[in-house]
Amino acid sequence: MQFLDDSLHPENMDKVVITVAPYGPEWMPDDFPEDIPVTMDEQVQKAVDCYNAGATVLHLHVRELDGRGSKRLSKFNELIAGVRRAVPDMIIQVGGSISFAPEDDGQAAKWLSDDTRHMLADLEPRPDQVTVAINTTQMNIMELLYPEYLHGTSLANPALQAAYAEMTVPAGPAWVEEHLRRLTHAGIQPHFQLTGIHALETLERLVRKGAYRGPLNLTWIGIGGGFDGPNPFNFFNFVHRAPQGCTLTAESLLKNVLPFNMMAMSMGLHPRCGIEDTLIGQHGERMSSVQQIEQCVRVARELGREIATGKEARAIYRIGTFYDDADTTLAANGYLPNRAGVADPARVKSAA
Repeated sequence: MQFLDDSLHPENMDKVVITVAPYGPEWMPDDFPEDIPVTMDEQVQKAVDCYNAGATVLHLHVRELDGRGSKRLSKFNELIAGVRRAVPDMIIQVGGSISFAPEDDGQAAKWLSDDTRHMLADLEPRPDQVTVAINTTQMNIMELLYPEYLHGTSLANPALQAAYAEMTVPAGPAWVEEHLRRLTHAGIQPHFQLTGIHALETLERLVRKGAYRGPLNLTWIGIGGGFDGPNPFNFFNFVHRAPQGCTLTAESLLKNVLPFNMMAMSMGLHPRCGIEDTLIGQHGERMSSVQQIEQCVRVARELGREIATGKEARAIYRIGTFYDDADTTLAANGYLPNRAGVADPARVKSAA
């Protein structure tokens, strides 16, 4: 991304698109009973509360009645339908991990099989987005979940810690290309969850060869454990390398969430919050997803930035837009053209 002398002036920035992740499948309901919804009605109401507070993108996971993260696509269909009815303008972003929570204390924390994750393209009603990882990567979330913050929660259990420490994100080349093909065919936009520059470079190569032809909505994930660590220089390097025409959201863990959200919003980028990322505020107190959204809204307004409505967020994300070819995609996202030349950047089509 490039910054002009007045790029940090709020009138030259998009409105703020707040993503909230309020379902937190790594936690159990007893970890934060005031804020972790369990019944389907509670899970739908949580989306409504978050939207009313100012979040326009819902990062969606689902729970079973026993409190564990659901792996049943029928439950995802049910929650998506409920959210669609309750807050139709909210962007529904299904977490591509489905539920990475282990079934019991002795089981590894695993993402579901490649074939099962492909079935996210068949959800009905269709979500607006599914998050997509690029490159198989270690995801040791325990590396930065310090013991003092886990005291009294389910993740204080050493067996669960061991399970999450060994978690891996499976996202090899063949799976990624097939997944992008299926999502695009279904008219579902991928939201790319990127672990560092290497993932951004791989994504650019996919665009250049035409494996993905659509807008680039990106999240930089600074959580350590195989991903970029929460070092501002990692983030700034990623911002520097990101294409001019993308949208970029910051994501981190625990007390790193607020600083990275503030950095992102000050630069014209976008924040992500919610209990999937942190249960606590900067003073160690429990902080609900709605409270975190309200905090982002306050910071954004102090910076002079307005909060995007659902309809405005859809326009910023270019929901429903796909392009005809690689050259058009490169131009629309602010990349240099392939050496063979660039096509007419106005040539776009809407998803079926």
